Amino acid sequence: MRPSSAPSLFSAAALTLLVLSVTGCAVGPAYQRPATTDVSTFKEAAGWVPAAPADALERGPWWSLFGDPVLDQLASRVEVSNQNVAAAVAAYAQARALVREQRASLFPSVTLDGGASRSRSGGASTGGRIGNNYQLSIGGSWEPDVWGRLGHAVDSATAGAQASAADLASARLSAQGELAANYLSLRQTDAQKALLESTIAGYQRTLEITQNRYAAGIAAKTDVLQAQTQLANAQADEAGLVRQRAQLEHAIAVLTGEAPGNFSLAPAAWNPVVPEVPVGLPSTLLQRRPDIAAAERRVAAANEQIGIAKSAYYPSLALSASYGFGASRVADLFSASSSVWSIGLSAVQVLFNAGATGARVEGSEAAHAQAVARYRQTVLAAFQAAEDQLAATRVLLTQQDLRRQASLAADQVEQQVLNRYRSGQVSYTEVITAQATALSARRALVQAMADRQTTAVALIQSLGGGWQPGK
Repeated sequence: MRPSSAPSLFSAAALTLLVLSVTGCAVGPAYQRPATTDVSTFKEAAGWVPAAPADALERGPWWSLFGDPVLDQLASRVEVSNQNVAAAVAAYAQARALVREQRASLFPSVTLDGGASRSRSGGASTGGRIGNNYQLSIGGSWEPDVWGRLGHAVDSATAGAQASAADLASARLSAQGELAANYLSLRQTDAQKALLESTIAGYQRTLEITQNRYAAGIAAKTDVLQAQTQLANAQADEAGLVRQRAQLEHAIAVLTGEAPGNFSLAPAAWNPVVPEVPVGLPSTLLQRRPDIAAAERRVAAANEQIGIAKSAYYPSLALSASYGFGASRVADLFSASSSVWSIGLSAVQVLFNAGATGARVEGSEAAHAQAVARYRQTVLAAFQAAEDQLAATRVLLTQQDLRRQASLAADQVEQQVLNRYRSGQVSYTEVITAQATALSARRALVQAMADRQTTAVALIQSLGGGWQPGK
């Protein structure tokens, strides 16, 4: 419109101040972190004093506690090459972009419009008039966050981004833990294979003894057959370990972002070190586990959604203003007489929508209750995982000592029975039994040592690994 008198700037300013005076009347509940089960200590950690310093896991890659340079090198590749971690990184970037998008809604939007048209008035038979029209204007619009809807949206997006950051930490910890467990299992398989190779060599010597005794008429044919059966079974077990090792190697390749066909790990000596994992208070567990942090942030995001839903009960306000020029000639476009301006305030209030707003509020409140329940369940599951691994750590240490005693005793029995067989004092059946028992005891000892390592990895994961809040 073209004003006939000076614009009432004071009225416009008063209108703007009126809007701003009610801005900040946000609706919706204030966020409070949900209460969880009060646990003062770990049940399974009673009486267990770790030897490692209490800050060992907070200051570097936790897998380095196992003292294996190859594991260190592989774990460093997980963060940059693992595709699950890459997907979590992308999700975090997307969440951060959403925060910026929501925050932009708090500020006015400015537009520049321009146009030109050519028209004719009157019919062609009467020689109508042809004219030009040019317009150029700059305008702005702003939705004051009177009821806090936009602020709630920003806070919800921010909490979502923080949850995505925790998801990223959780994905990274999961991939690193799986890699460490697979790698340690692979080295344990190498140890089992070396054990079987040594045992097979012994069985081959025993077979030669039985064949010589049979050839000399001292032993029966059944002794040779039993020795051959035992040797073949041991060789079959060795072949099974080859298959198991290949599967572990393939899994490690995928975790590091490699195609299994392009990846290989040479056999190496197994370092059966089991680090003492420092155990903090349960409250520390709640701060360090990324899955707990993600669940709590999703509660905060759901809480903000309640405020967004409740803001629909109140009118939506918007301010708009524009200033520009319009003329029939380009030369007159920027003259003072061609200027036009406008300023306005609009309000929209829903009078009836058949209870849709109330339903949305109830739905957001139910979603919040669901998020709270999931958060509390995540906390309980975290405590369970920590207690399980603490119990396993204690029991496996006892089992390892007992397995070692059994293995030493079985080795002595095997040697004594074999000596007695050579002197003709016992049958070969007793040799077979003693050798099978000794091999089983040795393999059980190796397995117990490996179980302690993989349990240490699981315990580190259950305690949150090397994750720190804010990282």
